[in-house]
Amino acid sequence: MPQITVVNQAGEERGIEAPLGRTLMEVIRDNGFDELLALCGGCCSCATCHVHIDAAFMDKVPTMSEDENDLLDSSDHRNGFSRLSCQIPMTDALDGLKVTIAQED
Repeated sequence: MPQITVVNQAGEERGIEAPLGRTLMEVIRDNGFDELLALCGGCCSCATCHVHIDAAFMDKVPTMSEDENDLLDSSDHRNGFSRLSCQIPMTDALDGLKVTIAQED
């Protein structure tokens, strides 16, 4: 099972297990990171699961869809590593991933 490190909005890091077949959003939410709101439940319609992916893993996540890109455009905290965590399925390739929960808009 992949191990990932989640950095919350206060900058605190915690390592967690990330079951295969779940989305990054589900893994973060289910491990008690309340600042990841995920209001739409993973439907790619709200951008409240915005995270910043470690640069070393950007080539290991799926290509961003046009819908995801449009939603991220509404964030003041978007950067080159921004993704919606609901759009990232957990795979073995993400073992060791460090992900930071974006600040709320």
